[in-house]
Amino acid sequence: MRLLIALFAGALFGSGLFISGMTDTAKVTGWLDIFGNWDPTLAFVLGGAILPMFVAWRFTKGRAPLTAERFPTPSDAPVDRRLVIGSLMFGAGWGLSGLCPGPAMATLGYGGALHWLFFAAMLAGMLLAPMVQHRFFERDAD
Repeated sequence: MRLLIALFAGALFGSGLFISGMTDTAKVTGWLDIFGNWDPTLAFVLGGAILPMFVAWRFTKGRAPLTAERFPTPSDAPVDRRLVIGSLMFGAGWGLSGLCPGPAMATLGYGGALHWLFFAAMLAGMLLAPMVQHRFFERDAD
């Protein structure tokens, strides 16, 4: 049952990314180009995601999910150097390519070779991240 719900949620999410224009790299870079030819239409996608989730989280109080013991609790991790550097790297990659992980996966079926190249580079970055983290952040603590 849990796998079926995950499959449905993933398909719904991918469809939403496609319909909203989040898989169109030109639209995404237009959204990020606030000092140039800015395209504000993705603001509606952002609002369309935040507002329903705000309401949905209000309804979770005192309830349990269908396939788990409880809903996840928000993280209380501080804003530190690792978070800031990771956010800057994510934003730079998003701005340069017009894709982030969700839309990148949604485009694999129709996006062509460049989308597969981006996806491979994204996976390589995810695999290398623990080594980079250890080298630059945990070594400082020694």
